[in-house]
Amino acid sequence: MITFIGGKGGVGKTTCSAAYALKCAESGHKTLIVSTDPAHSTSDIFETEIKNEITNIMPNLDALEINSEKESKAYMDNVRLSLKNVVSPIIVEQINKQIDAASISPGTEEAALFDKMIEIITEKTNDYDIIIFDTAPTGHTLRLLSLPELLGAWLETLIKKRSRSITLMTMANHNGYADKKEIEKDEVIKILKTRYDKINKAKDIMLDNSKLSFIFVTNAEKLPIDETVKAINILEKYNVSVNGIIVNKILPDNMTDEFWINKKEQEQKYLNIIKENFNNKKIFLLPLLEEDMKSNNIQMIADKLEEYF
Repeated sequence: MITFIGGKGGVGKTTCSAAYALKCAESGHKTLIVSTDPAHSTSDIFETEIKNEITNIMPNLDALEINSEKESKAYMDNVRLSLKNVVSPIIVEQINKQIDAASISPGTEEAALFDKMIEIITEKTNDYDIIIFDTAPTGHTLRLLSLPELLGAWLETLIKKRSRSITLMTMANHNGYADKKEIEKDEVIKILKTRYDKINKAKDIMLDNSKLSFIFVTNAEKLPIDETVKAINILEKYNVSVNGIIVNKILPDNMTDEFWINKKEQEQKYLNIIKENFNNKKIFLLPLLEEDMKSNNIQMIADKLEEYF
């Protein structure tokens, strides 16, 4: 099972992701928590060093904080190597200049991050019972999740165009005869098809409700609720199922100060809106902690989640 945990920045996604991962691990499930947010906090919560590689942090629980800068460099190096094998050495130098320029272009790190996520989804699902993605703020996550659909169509078009070009070239070289074997041997076609197949495999997993779930974290406030409503509408447009809503930082009931009594009343108003908007979703309520989230109190949130699962 793969679970994406997302939401607006600052609502407590990492706290909920870490607590959920701990709960899963303690329940005997081999679990991997993956942070895709550039502002990694998983290491801080567990108070252990998590590198850009899978790291065991406790029994049944591994963690990975994806370093988008390193992944971007590896991604561009891979592109460079792939092109070196399919183009004339005469133009390799010019291509390398274009790649160097592309490596600092907007979207390169996002593309590299997407590739790493695809790798985890397609290659690590058999190694773990549960993989939890602690995602970046909503907009970034939605772009990543929509990429399989967009890139799949784009690659399909590229394959068709490349195949057509090779067909025309073979017809010109063989008196009008099109040699289909030339298409199968073409290195560019092989690279495009490999990437296309990998993306389609990830897409099949992401659209399978028995293999993927999405949980949104929000607060009982207007802006996080509005953003969650919009995000769920977009995800469902791409047939990605949203299974639950975690409402984080719920105030205690025993308020005596007038300011906090008013805040509690306002919170209840927004909780009613949440129940109305997400009446077909599981809704989980988590309390506001008295202290910052650290390794010594994450257990409390994990125990609270236990009540819902």
